[in-house]
Amino acid sequence: MNDLLRRLLFLPEQGSTFAGRVDRLHYWIIGITFLVAAIIFFVGLTFVIRYRRRKAGEHTRKFEVKPGLEAIFVGVPLATFLLWFFIGFQDYVWVQTPPEDAMDVYVTAKQWMWKFAYPDGPSAVNTLRVPVGKPVRLLITSRDVIHSFFVPAFRMKQDAVPGRYSQIWFQAERAGTYEVLCAEYCGLQHSNMRAEVVALEPADFQAWVQEQRRGVATLQDAPPSVLPAGANLREVGERVAAEEGCLKCHSVDGTPHIGPTWLDLYGRTEKLLTGGTVVADEAYLTESMMDPQAKVVAGFNPVMPSYFGKLAPAQTAALIEFIKTLRTERLEKTPSQEPVYGPLRP
Repeated sequence: MNDLLRRLLFLPEQGSTFAGRVDRLHYWIIGITFLVAAIIFFVGLTFVIRYRRRKAGEHTRKFEVKPGLEAIFVGVPLATFLLWFFIGFQDYVWVQTPPEDAMDVYVTAKQWMWKFAYPDGPSAVNTLRVPVGKPVRLLITSRDVIHSFFVPAFRMKQDAVPGRYSQIWFQAERAGTYEVLCAEYCGLQHSNMRAEVVALEPADFQAWVQEQRRGVATLQDAPPSVLPAGANLREVGERVAAEEGCLKCHSVDGTPHIGPTWLDLYGRTEKLLTGGTVVADEAYLTESMMDPQAKVVAGFNPVMPSYFGKLAPAQTAALIEFIKTLRTERLEKTPSQEPVYGPLRP
């Protein structure tokens, strides 16, 4: 039945676990819409025949509708729309909450290509390889204009915004090749900005990873803005942190410094100068690099310069992966400590 409905609506195959959830909501909305349209049509046809004017001077009879009937006319459509919203919101939360064991892949959009980087290597252009049955979280950004990562078979679409990371996750259900499109107009070659997701059996995926690692270039042979094929993002991030001067203000061992320490920073809830709080995830860390004045941690001065346009997306992803590795055995939930000399005063 599910496959029949999919074919009748000209939908592509269901390639991910999320696709079935989206299609079920689609079938529900389409089915009710057709049912209500049919009811309206036949009721209207009945009224035209039964209550048509038979004489030139005939007047339409006045009807008094009971409040209970009006409540039904209003309540049933409202309840139906609220049900659609509830189901859709559940699916939205589900796809925005990746499992803890999800495999991370950094996705960088650039006119007119897609670049993919794995934290432990390798990297690829226009071909994203993933293992079947493994949750995959995509951390998506753009190097130039707004793009949108769209996989029709997975029923997933996520915008790629310059200087920001957005996330979405999926799990491929079967081996195969699935088309990737850009769903946001991004220039003259927008229609040619295509890629593919290649879902491999776990053993085949591991074999591909090992093959890529055997051909990896050394980090010393590549400029920091370029990610060598098969490079380990964490190693690249450590190099970028040293070369870009990040370690002049941020410590990696918990020592109070000019900026918050990177030790146990990822996933920590930080108090802000404005009184609110923020979780130090990929989106916040990226925002702090590109727009450091947007959310300043309490106890620290807004002295960090913006790295927007200075760090390539590959470098930003590498720095985040390096920060993720700076963890003690027990994640400290306490906010960052102020510098030993206290915050500077104007």
